[in-house]
Amino acid sequence: MFDNLTERLSGTFRKLTGKATLTENNIQDALREVRRALLEADVALPVVKDFIDRVSLRAVGQEVSKSLSPGQAFIKIVQAELESLMGSANAELNLKTTPPAIVLMAGLQGAGKTTTVAKLAHWLKQDRQKKVMVVSADVYRPAAIQQLMTLADEVGVECFASDASQSPQNIAAAALREAQKKFVDVLIVDTAGRLAIDEQMMGEISQLHSQLNPVETLFVVDAMTGQDAANIARAFNDALPLTGVILSKADGDARGGAALSVRHITGKPIKFIGMGEKVDALEPFYPDRIASRILGMGDVLSLIEEAEKKVDKGKADRLARKIKKGKGFDLEDFKEQLKQMHNMGGVANIMDKMPGMGALPAHAANKVDDSQFRCMEAIINSMTMRERVNPNLLNGSRKRRITQGSGTQIQDLNRLLKQHKQMQKLMKKMKGGNMANMMRGLGGMQGPGGLPGMPPGGKLPRF
Repeated sequence: MFDNLTERLSGTFRKLTGKATLTENNIQDALREVRRALLEADVALPVVKDFIDRVSLRAVGQEVSKSLSPGQAFIKIVQAELESLMGSANAELNLKTTPPAIVLMAGLQGAGKTTTVAKLAHWLKQDRQKKVMVVSADVYRPAAIQQLMTLADEVGVECFASDASQSPQNIAAAALREAQKKFVDVLIVDTAGRLAIDEQMMGEISQLHSQLNPVETLFVVDAMTGQDAANIARAFNDALPLTGVILSKADGDARGGAALSVRHITGKPIKFIGMGEKVDALEPFYPDRIASRILGMGDVLSLIEEAEKKVDKGKADRLARKIKKGKGFDLEDFKEQLKQMHNMGGVANIMDKMPGMGALPAHAANKVDDSQFRCMEAIINSMTMRERVNPNLLNGSRKRRITQGSGTQIQDLNRLLKQHKQMQKLMKKMKGGNMANMMRGLGGMQGPGGLPGMPPGGKLPRF
């Protein structure tokens, strides 16, 4: 997400370096580039105009502080205005009510609403330790009720068994009674969507809202609809008292216009952002972190939080103790590291949140490929445990057996062994806890044959 915008803005900021002050002359070109970049990112025109006016007002004539270059000063202004545009802070769900707290979900058909219901239920269960029940009041779309039941079973939450022969109002009333009986903390109601906004749909959702009086009314919108997402959200906001927006399918949108337009046009905060198909791929929306990612500064806080949740701490501790004792880093350990990286969304997701990665050339960033991880894991899985612990055993016949078993080539196996040796050297430098040595080791693994999944010529940021 935001790939194109990040690339354009990074080039604009580089042009401002070397200037003594930010004057109207030397900033107009930069503002023109920023304006063009935002429009290409499909940000709504009124939003772009207001944003450029605010940045210009703050930037023109500003003296550059001693510690900052003009480019850095301009970036700071743009970052502050981006945060202001998307909301000053994360808007949390308001669940402070007598249980069950009711969350009503609205949106057009095809926006990923039902999947988002399951993701939100999973997030509430895992991150907020809430007892959650979901119910589908969509009696129009074939298999909508069954889809939600299947997803609820996958995430391990209660699902009220509704029936397409019932009215949405009767379904909602019965689900509420069941949620009260079972002492549920949060009841999420999935409503029917339509292919377009129509009076019948709006009337039905309004009736449900009046009947349930939910604490949260969330609008789910597909990020890939661009600036139209903001206009659709405004139409729903006119008919319903929305409390927030969830951007779905944001991982498939390289432009990011919806994220920058929705709050400005509707006045409602983006509360969550969907960043993948998996049930755990729903993140709280933090404007400051998103602004940082747009400007190529990474999102270290989100990366740390993701690692805390998805990395197996027991395995990580065991590996750390093993390395500290001077024991070797074998191929089984290497496979575990590949799995941990896969759990965090793969190398592309990690790079997106690392500072400095926004400065990678577009052709290099586009070559980031997680398929290499799957290939390497298949190769290791085709080895015996003895071979994983001692790769020196791998002679010609063993290599042929392994590549035939994994459906790979000898070159793939040799590349894996080379990368494993580099990781072994890196782990030896970590033995004494010397972070400086470790970073130098990482630097030596850049480029072709270096870190798995890294693009040729891709440089890691300086620490």
